[in-house]
Amino acid sequence: MAYDKKYGKYCDHTVLRAYTTQEMVADFCDEAIKYDAASVCVNPTHVPFVHERLKGTSIATCCVIGFPLGANKPETKAFETSQAVRDGADELDMVINVGALRDGNIVFVLEDIKGVVKAAEGRPVKVIIETCYLTDDEKRIASRLCEEAGAAYVKTSTGFGTRGATVEDLILIRETVSSHMKIKASTDINTREDADRLIAAGAVRLGVSRTPQIVEDDTTLITATVRNKAPKG
Repeated sequence: MAYDKKYGKYCDHTVLRAYTTQEMVADFCDEAIKYDAASVCVNPTHVPFVHERLKGTSIATCCVIGFPLGANKPETKAFETSQAVRDGADELDMVINVGALRDGNIVFVLEDIKGVVKAAEGRPVKVIIETCYLTDDEKRIASRLCEEAGAAYVKTSTGFGTRGATVEDLILIRETVSSHMKIKASTDINTREDADRLIAAGAVRLGVSRTPQIVEDDTTLITATVRNKAPKG
């Protein structure tokens, strides 16, 4: 086991569950500061709190848009983005309309992404294409649309689908888009070994809730992720 600070800046420290409380968000912010994460990624309601909590640090406030299904109307996603920007979001992670992509409604998907990019006002937009529901050809189309729309990243997963990032998907995306496009791998990234495999495949960001375990290379750590498991009911 070896502490390695460089892994922090790969990590968007993420807390997005329905039962998330402000106390939990505060714990994630404090961990992000301790481990020098790239961002703390939250639902829109938590953006003002995270923005204030991280003030004076180098850590970005990241907000999800159209999350987790991506089936909101484009106008709703654009409004949600504008509100998040007003609340202090530095980065936006939007979900595409997966059903529209599978229908072959390419223009709709492109304009949906463009609306969020425009509303982000120059802030990085990471587009979640939810690879678990797509064929390889659909993944290629979705990745090209992300680039055409002016997004900064293609992102693999929401964490609410049937699986997360795979090395194979990252290689496919990397081969599809230009070198200017970045890739964020998300979900099922629990260990340093997981992180290393995905970074080697092309990821420059990781959507994770286990940043401390990855930085410390220690899966036994009792962290916010472990403390804040779903309540039993």
